[in-house]
Amino acid sequence: MAEPLPLNNRAHGLYRTAVADQDVLRLAHVQQSRAEILDFGVNVAGGLAAGLHLAEMCMSGLGKVRLQAAGPTIDLPQVFVSTDHPLQACLLSQYAGWKIATDDFFAMGSGPMRATAAGEALFKEFRVTEDKTSCVGVLEAGSLPTQSAIDQMLGQVGNVDQLSIAVAPTASQAGNIQVVARSVETAMHKLHELGFPVATVISGTGLAPLPPVAKNDLAGIGRTNDAILYGSTVNLWVDCDDEQIQSVGADTPSCSSDSHGRLFLELFKEANHDFYALDKALFSPGIVVFHNLRSGNTFQYGKLMPDLLRTSFGMHNTHDGT
Repeated sequence: MAEPLPLNNRAHGLYRTAVADQDVLRLAHVQQSRAEILDFGVNVAGGLAAGLHLAEMCMSGLGKVRLQAAGPTIDLPQVFVSTDHPLQACLLSQYAGWKIATDDFFAMGSGPMRATAAGEALFKEFRVTEDKTSCVGVLEAGSLPTQSAIDQMLGQVGNVDQLSIAVAPTASQAGNIQVVARSVETAMHKLHELGFPVATVISGTGLAPLPPVAKNDLAGIGRTNDAILYGSTVNLWVDCDDEQIQSVGADTPSCSSDSHGRLFLELFKEANHDFYALDKALFSPGIVVFHNLRSGNTFQYGKLMPDLLRTSFGMHNTHDGT
């Protein structure tokens, strides 16, 4: 693994920029006991620029996120992500591997605060040393964290000088973008689950359609996951033997799952809203392309399903041909 990068310090710089630009980004800065909160869409409007900033913060500033024009498969803006540090930016920072749950609050936690807590098995395999001067987390939640939730996070990260939390509901412009910006992350997580040496992934890009903002967070979870499962294309530059790619390639995209081809919201409801009860093979991009820097060969797996996306996104074609 490459030299450790200061994940929280990098994210904290982006956090402070967001605080300084909160009026432009349409955010609200809230000070609570032993923590500060940046509201990206709970009680404020947020917006597209806020979502792009939030997604890059979630990647500890080790990835770039931007919007592109509509692609050929569906008439919606595309969220494009690129990183030269996919292990650190995606698995060790962006991955929503921390469930924050108390009697009065629930959220999926991501960002580099996970590296400070180091409670997940990932951080035993890929050791990260984070200092205690700053600690930055991103919460996917429909409300601001309560004191009990803050206390739970502080209990996990230890004696940090400052806990800085950004919050956005899934059903918001900012939350919508930051979830769809996880295309490369889902590929990295899937490869890790398959036993592929993820440290050999040198760079990555991902492209996924940005869904219309849903009417509520449950519908938003369905749309944003469908955007990745059925609409995203991820390119990975790797340095390994071709045989290592071929051994996992067909199992990497979402079509490797028996649940593939069904709307995520339907599957989620059948699983009683429990992510962990769903088929793990489903959580991956629609298409994954491997570019082997060692051999010069390229391998592509998977497929996109634009018609299913239109159904998920509630898109009605009203063009009458005139």
